[in-house]
Amino acid sequence: MIIEVNSNPSKEDLKTISEGIQSFNQQHMTDEVVFEPDTKFAVFARDDEGNVQGGIRAVAFWDYCIIELLWLSEATRGQRVGSRLMSAAENFAREKGFTHMRTETLSFQARPFYEKCGYRVYGELADYPKGHTTYCLVKDL
Repeated sequence: MIIEVNSNPSKEDLKTISEGIQSFNQQHMTDEVVFEPDTKFAVFARDDEGNVQGGIRAVAFWDYCIIELLWLSEATRGQRVGSRLMSAAENFAREKGFTHMRTETLSFQARPFYEKCGYRVYGELADYPKGHTTYCLVKDL
């Protein structure tokens, strides 16, 4: 057996891995869940000129919506723009039938913000990245 690290894998090789885990998962879950397509979406805050001043990038599957990124420009912070973005993302997730949201944030980022939005910490990784803590948060919709 040859073990290979590849920073530019082919689509075919990635497809083989995806199909392999789907086949395994079929032994434990319904096909409806196994083959559920990802729902990818974004929520944007734009200024009057249409420039992005903040936003959320998210993906959802298996009842969970995962906030991958949340960013606000310096000019928009403290103006409830983040809360409005979160509300829009959560409403979209609910409309699509998702029942939970989760995210990660670093100790110098937005843990208090997420907690004010109703998220609770369910795990943490100390010293990741070095000198900081990663918090894993979840919210029932």
